Order: sequence, then C-alpha cells, then structure tokens
Amino acid sequence: MSTTTLPGPGLMTSLTGIARHGFLDAVGAAWRTHGDTFRLRLGVGEMVIAVHPDAVREVNLTNRRAFDKRKSYDGVRRYLTGDGLVASTGDLWRRQRRLMAPFFTPRGVQAYAEIMLTDAQRVEDRWAQLAASGATVDMGDEMMELTAAIIVRALFGTAADDDIVRLKGRVETMIRFTTRRMGPHLPDWVPSRSFREYASARDDVHEYIRGIIAERRALADPPQNDLLARLMAARDEDGRPMAESLLRDESITMFFAGHETTARTMAATWAALAANPSVDEKLAAELDAVVGDRAPTVEDLRALPYALQVVKEVLRLYPAAPFYVRDAVEATQVQGFEIDEGQAVMLAPYFTHRHPEFWPDPERFDPDRFTPEAEAERHPQAYHPFATGERVCIGNHFSLLESHLLLAVLARRFRPRLVGPPPRWVMAGVLAPEGGLPMRVEAR
Repeated sequence: MSTTTLPGPGLMTSLTGIARHGFLDAVGAAWRTHGDTFRLRLGVGEMVIAVHPDAVREVNLTNRRAFDKRKSYDGVRRYLTGDGLVASTGDLWRRQRRLMAPFFTPRGVQAYAEIMLTDAQRVEDRWAQLAASGATVDMGDEMMELTAAIIVRALFGTAADDDIVRLKGRVETMIRFTTRRMGPHLPDWVPSRSFREYASARDDVHEYIRGIIAERRALADPPQNDLLARLMAARDEDGRPMAESLLRDESITMFFAGHETTARTMAATWAALAANPSVDEKLAAELDAVVGDRAPTVEDLRALPYALQVVKEVLRLYPAAPFYVRDAVEATQVQGFEIDEGQAVMLAPYFTHRHPEFWPDPERFDPDRFTPEAEAERHPQAYHPFATGERVCIGNHFSLLESHLLLAVLARRFRPRLVGPPPRWVMAGVLAPEGGLPMRVEAR
C-alpha cells in the first residue's frame, strides 16, 4: 500500500482517550481501529506509531540511516544521561559503542554474575523472614532495591549500602523529573520545587561519580574489574581515553538503563507466575531437578532453559520499555506511508508482541513460545523488548543474565502471591502496575 495520508484518530479523540484510559490503552484502541501504522495527535504535535514487525525492520535495519535519536531524546540528554550511549548520536555514539561493546557480550557480563548471586542471596534471607511473618510488600520496590544494589556494585565495586540507597534515590528523582519533562512543562528558569529537587539530585550524583573517579586516579593499584574501571581503561583507535564527563554520563546511563528496566521485568515475573500456577509448577519442577536444595550457580543456567523462557515471555507481555522512538533525519517512508524529515516514529514492542498474526492467543502467558524451535520459526522482529538492529540495547545480555539468575535463586524457595486483584499495567515512563504491586511472599 502506498499513500501520503496516515490514518488515525482525530485530535479530540486522541486527547480524550489518553485522558480517560491512559496512553497505553489509547494507543491500543487506535491500533485496533486504524491498523499497524497510524498517526496519533497529541496537541503540541503528532506521533507516527508503527506496530508491524516489518515496520520494526524498516526503521531499525533496512532503512536505519533515515532514522536516529534526535529531538525526541533532547530531554533525556539534557536532564538525565548527557552524552551517554542511550541518547548519543553520530560519531560519538559509534565511538562509545565500539569502546563499550566488549564489556557487554554474553561472556563479558558473566564477570558480574557473582555480584548478582550475592545480592540475590541477601534478598533470599530477607524473604525467609517475610514468609515467616506473612507481611505484604510492594514487589516493585523489592526488585528496585535489589537491582539497584547489583548495578551500583557492578559499576563501582564494593559500594557501601548507604551509597547504594543514596544513589538509587537521587537517580530515581532524576528519572521522574525527566519523564515529566517529556510532556508540556514550565521552562527551567521558572522557580519550582520539582526543579530544585532535580537539580540537587543531579549535582549529588555528579559529585559522587567525580569523587570516585578522583579516588581511582589517586590509587597506585586501582580496581580493574568493575565497569567504571573498564570505562577508565578503555582507549579508542587513536589511544584516547574517555573524557571525565563521558565517564560520568555513561555511569549514569548504565545505572538508569540497568536498574529500573530489570526491576520492572522481575516484578512482572512474580505477578505472572502468581497468575499462572501451571507455569509456576513447571518452573519449580525444573529448579528441583537441576538445583535441588543447594544454591544455584551461573553454571546451572544452561540446564534451566524453562526459567529463561519464563523471563522472555514476561518481556513479551510486559516489556519495561513498551515504546521507543526514532526520529526521521530525512524524508522517507514507513510501510508505504510518507514520513517527513523530523517526524517522530514510535515503535511499540508492547503491541508488536501482541500482534495476532505472529502470536496466537497473544494475551495468554506461555513460555513455550520461546523454545529454540518456536523462536527459529518466528519473524525476527516480532519480538524486540530491547529494540533491534545496531541500536539494540547494549545491556540486553546483562539484563537477561541478571533476570535468569534472580529467578533461579528466589523461585527455588519462594512463591510470591498477589494481594488483591490482578494489576492493571499503565505507561508511566516505563511499563508499571497502576497503584503498585502488593504481594505476599510464601515459602515453597
């Protein structure tokens, strides 16, 4: 099909739908009404939404030179990541990607497996107390604290617990402020409490990282294995190290990208297992057969394929990043529709992963969709929780390893149960359960 007119709801329909039902449900309704590529008017502009895997392939692979991270990422660059890898562009992005890629290969991320296991075992001890007391916890908060500890220790080595709590709080303040800045907002020069809180958090995080870098440079024998050490040791093809501002920006980017997204995935995993007892039982049987009563190790993961299939199915139905944007850097087309230079195209893993042409009974939670045979038969871009193409998330192997290990350690002994009705998932910067995720941890 080739046309210059994109279908889509009118302005008032778009705004009313978002106001009444939230962005996620409004996009879903527009998709079901207008098809796989449509326009969504947002008052201050419009967004092209593309759902079909062929569109995902066009934007990220076959026509990738026509797209980049431009205006849509200005707020992320300005308020959160600076020139870190998530939002950088052009030659800088290519240089940083080449420098950092070796740290995040499937083999490279295994250097951090022991950190993941150690912090998971701390939660295991805490959950034993929760199971005995019958207390209710917010599973999102539980997983946020766990993944924050893991990424801070992976970044900075033996960070103190107080430092982890402080950094987590400050970076989450920065994330919340940046998310609010994505919509209409007052300019920064207008005095506001939220900007003052953001600026204080930003300055605190920047100063903390500056202090660690200065300490490392003053040591005769600095640490070699944490991510900051590897960033500091990296050299480009001309032998140049990263500037201090880039060390800071990449550290913040890794915390932001490696903390919240995995926490959201793990929280959704516990909710999905609680809602699907047959999957929970099959996972428990695999863990009993492979691990038994001992603590899991990274070597066990090869013998725990169903656990990884559970994680992948969670990422299908509940991707932490349900949407991501690419900006057209020239006039182009997506699925035969004309796209102007500067137009933002939003890809939608949340809905691509529910496309009935590629996912039979798409709302059903079924980890067997991710057997090797099933994966080989599917459209390669029908599944893109970490994006795809050259700008695929560099931390995808870290996140999958972390989720696989955390699930193995904690599901071996515990079976969290939902308190109250099943969660309603909404778009809150990332995919999140509306009103939190109260759960009770029970011993198996």
